[in-house]
Amino acid sequence: MGELVKQILARPIQLSDQVIKAVDEAASFKQECSELKSKTEKLTGLLRQAARASNDLYERPTRRIIDDMEQVLDRALSLVLKCRGNGLVKRMFTIIPAAAFRKMSSLLENSVGDMSWLLRVSAPASDRGDEYLGLPPIAANEPILCLIWEQIAILYTGSADDRSDAAASLVSLARDNDRYGKLIIEEGGIGPLLKLLKEGKLDGQEHAATAIGLLGKDPQSVEHMIHAGVCQVFVKVLKEGPMKVQAVVAWAASELASHYPKCQDLFAQHNIIRLLVGHLAFETVQEHSKYAIVSKATSMHAAVVLASGNNAADNGNNLDGEKSLISHPLDKKHPTNQMHDVVSNTMMMNLARQRNNLANGEKAKSVHDLQSLSVYVSSNKVREMEDPATKAYVKEMAARALWKLAKGNSSVCRSITESRALLCFAVLLEKGPKEVRYSSAMALMEIAAVAEEDADLRRSAFKPNSPACKAVIDQLFSVLEKGDSELLVPCIKAVGNLARTFRATETRMISPLVKLLDEREIEVSRETCAALTKFACSDNYLHLDHSKAIIGAGGAKHLVQLVYFGEQNLQTCALVLLCYIAMHVPESEELSGAQVLTVLEWASKQASLVQDDEVAKLLAEAIRKLELYQSRHQIYPSL
Repeated sequence: MGELVKQILARPIQLSDQVIKAVDEAASFKQECSELKSKTEKLTGLLRQAARASNDLYERPTRRIIDDMEQVLDRALSLVLKCRGNGLVKRMFTIIPAAAFRKMSSLLENSVGDMSWLLRVSAPASDRGDEYLGLPPIAANEPILCLIWEQIAILYTGSADDRSDAAASLVSLARDNDRYGKLIIEEGGIGPLLKLLKEGKLDGQEHAATAIGLLGKDPQSVEHMIHAGVCQVFVKVLKEGPMKVQAVVAWAASELASHYPKCQDLFAQHNIIRLLVGHLAFETVQEHSKYAIVSKATSMHAAVVLASGNNAADNGNNLDGEKSLISHPLDKKHPTNQMHDVVSNTMMMNLARQRNNLANGEKAKSVHDLQSLSVYVSSNKVREMEDPATKAYVKEMAARALWKLAKGNSSVCRSITESRALLCFAVLLEKGPKEVRYSSAMALMEIAAVAEEDADLRRSAFKPNSPACKAVIDQLFSVLEKGDSELLVPCIKAVGNLARTFRATETRMISPLVKLLDEREIEVSRETCAALTKFACSDNYLHLDHSKAIIGAGGAKHLVQLVYFGEQNLQTCALVLLCYIAMHVPESEELSGAQVLTVLEWASKQASLVQDDEVAKLLAEAIRKLELYQSRHQIYPSL
């Protein structure tokens, strides 16, 4: 940056020297020119001081101030050159208003003030002390810009505590006003924020991560952050950072993904999905070390060492003391966190083997892996010591990030479902805190929505005999049965999106869904109709079985009520579902008893319900099927 700033300063220094030289040659208005000279000399001194400190200057305000200063010096030089004429006639016909000198003097004074402020704001905070920087003249019409410059400058040059305070100020500005957020990005705030997130103290890292999440409110801003290296910093923090900071980073990742879906694949390429699943799985599912925040090579190495250690023990060839270090992970005599003990003991055993190999002259090829494993074990101990509220918050934000990253993206959903994330979501949906349960439900909803359109994902992730799939279905069923209002909508949507995965014998979802048709909340009833429609529609191979199950659970009478008395969108949803059921099971006595034909005929005369051509076509087909059955039933009562 130093060379660039020197280039920026070169021209104004040259112009100020020319102004001083021209003043010395002035033949008229000498007093006015002398005043301009004194201010120009002061400005020249500040410019040369800035050139000497070019490495420390904050570039954005430097450019703005220098651009304005060049224009002022150009005008000053033009004014002074008019005073150089020696001829009597030239002096008589050269008219310079006194106001021109006063205005130029004021402009030069403002430039001096701007340069003085720039030098102060660019100086290290330790040199400034508690000095109040004030407001530079250039920012008089936009004082917030000055505040943003000052805070970003502190991010570059301040102490750890000062940088944390500056990041907190930027968080406040970004939260208050979207335009302020744009200014922070335009004025170069992303780079120092990422550096603070990567290297700062706990408070500073939290404030920096919060600022990044708040600033990513549109695709252009997020793209700017990606080019600045946000992915690499997120990965480092999710691997090694404090849990509180990891939670805020997960939240920030969810914000960036929600405002710029194109970054989903980029995050996946940087292994952020795996890291988030690791945080989700920590203390959630058995053998959570499979999701440890550690490299794949290290994990494989630990597994190989463990296996080789067991084999050696079986063969009686293990090193002295190895057998006593390893306990079976399911041994009830040991604490519940056996897998952590296994990994720790494996590391100790492997260190002993490495010492033995070195003594025999063999190469130690796994030193780096051992170091990584040691880091993992120590970090895991720190994570276990965190308070429950922090652990819950990390899980909530990890689930939220996976929810936003999974939305509409098959490759990300495949990456999530190939891990144990589905099992984690099921466990958290059952036992997690309120906020964690909601984020888990939303993540499942988005994954199921993608699976509905992606047959390969649906077959691989939601196999009926898969333990993870069974656990998810059980928890979704539990939520529907209990009628938990906060989780109902996402869980209803998830069940509807998975309608094609249910077997003909798997009818237990139908009954709680039918009961929810009588729910007082319009949104719940509407989503329930939409979910049941996915069971009963012609595209579902088992539509006949599902339609019969809906009728058997008493769905007909509920749908009739909704078609007659529901809100308009709910009326339409209920009508579509009723039409599908009537088409597939027109011979049903329950439909006849509920007078479904009368309802459909009434609906066909309501303009608000038949304005959609597809609905009108479906309604006509359902009426035709019911009329055909009823007429046959009248002729042949035994049918």
